[in-house]
Amino acid sequence: MSLPEEDLTCPVCCDIFRDPVLLPCSHSFCRDCLKRCRDAGMRECPVCRKKGPKSSPPSNLALKNVCEAVQQAKRQNSEDKTNCNLHGEKLKLFCLVDKQPICVVCQSSKLHKNHECLPKDEALQDCKDELEASLKNLREKLKSLEEIQRTSAELLKHVESQMLETQAAIRSQFQQLHQVLYDEESSRLAAVEREKEEKITAMKEKIRNTSVDVISATETIAVIQKQLTENDMDLLQNFKATQDRSQGVLSGLHNMSGLLMDVTKHLSNLKCRVWEKLLDSVGYTHVTLDPNTAHPCLVLSDDLTSLHYSKQPSCCPDNPERFHMSAEVVGSTAFDSGSHHWVVETGSSPDWLLGVASSSVQRNTEVSARPENGFWTLCFRDGELRAMTSPPALLEVSNTPKQVKVQLDYEKGMVSFLNPADNSLIYAFTQTFTEPLLPYFYTKSSRPLRIKPEKVLITTLIHPFTPP
Repeated sequence: MSLPEEDLTCPVCCDIFRDPVLLPCSHSFCRDCLKRCRDAGMRECPVCRKKGPKSSPPSNLALKNVCEAVQQAKRQNSEDKTNCNLHGEKLKLFCLVDKQPICVVCQSSKLHKNHECLPKDEALQDCKDELEASLKNLREKLKSLEEIQRTSAELLKHVESQMLETQAAIRSQFQQLHQVLYDEESSRLAAVEREKEEKITAMKEKIRNTSVDVISATETIAVIQKQLTENDMDLLQNFKATQDRSQGVLSGLHNMSGLLMDVTKHLSNLKCRVWEKLLDSVGYTHVTLDPNTAHPCLVLSDDLTSLHYSKQPSCCPDNPERFHMSAEVVGSTAFDSGSHHWVVETGSSPDWLLGVASSSVQRNTEVSARPENGFWTLCFRDGELRAMTSPPALLEVSNTPKQVKVQLDYEKGMVSFLNPADNSLIYAFTQTFTEPLLPYFYTKSSRPLRIKPEKVLITTLIHPFTPP
């Protein structure tokens, strides 16, 4: 019976023994391994730590012979791979079930009985063809993985850039809000200061007038007191003048109301009135653009409400959401119900398309913006306005609108385009929608398209009075 290979392994080098020696404790080691241990100062057995002989231990000839036989058998097996390990017969067949070469005896054995087999030479070509196909697929897979790796690196770099740009835009917009608040604060503090100056001026004027009246009243009192001590005839002769003077002093008393500052005017609902002031300086856009979908040649504003074309493409990643072939971009919010509208200022732009697009439209191939491709759009090009039907329909309008209102009613299946100047209908599509729709924009002009903001109003909820 052959020994397991682990019983023929040196405990030091963990390989099959080479020139094994035997210690008195019955443990065996390669002669070179034991020598290295002793050179390192170890005199004990590396396994059981018992003291070993000072002299060179004897060779373990029986173990040496077994190890050499095992090594010889391994070399023969590695040199001769054409014979079956089990039966010693030539490997002339290939088992299609177990995917391995077998001999004719193996084919009849229980291990491969009823398995479909082919001659070795026939199976060899099939295996080569299969490996060639696998190699081709793996190369394509590797190419895709390398592309994903490259794109991932670009995405990582772009995310860092997006973070910095977004933070800068946030700071800019907050600085604008801070400036509005600062200006409003300064204006209101100045108003308080002006009213204080007015009140102080009025108060000083009253104090001066009162001082004059005090002197006049004091003098009149002295005159009356003097006349009361004079003879009767003098009193009667001077009575009318004295009485008129007395009445003049009495009628000169000043009204002291309204001298305090009108604090209520400055503080009543202050935050709400400042909020209204803020709303006058900002607007709300129902639709904003999604920069992750914008073609590299489109430049979007920081607030994501306007776009224009640039011949110099930006460095943006080739992510799946992005339009790669045409200068297109969609809104950030998809609509799958309800009624929605937004107004786009086209201004003097000579080339644009506006409308809605299905969320599943192709973004890596160039397709016509028509209903059969998931687009419902209005097009202005070469001075002509067209509804992008199949084929496009030329629209007769007296004046090209400088603004276009896009109105979507999802449940009614209607996309309408109107002129906001008089709310007249330009064109309307009717369609049964089956997936979410995104606001759609295209331009190849350096003159911008801008989504017009809407006025935000503050409403107060007044609860009805309920008698106790």
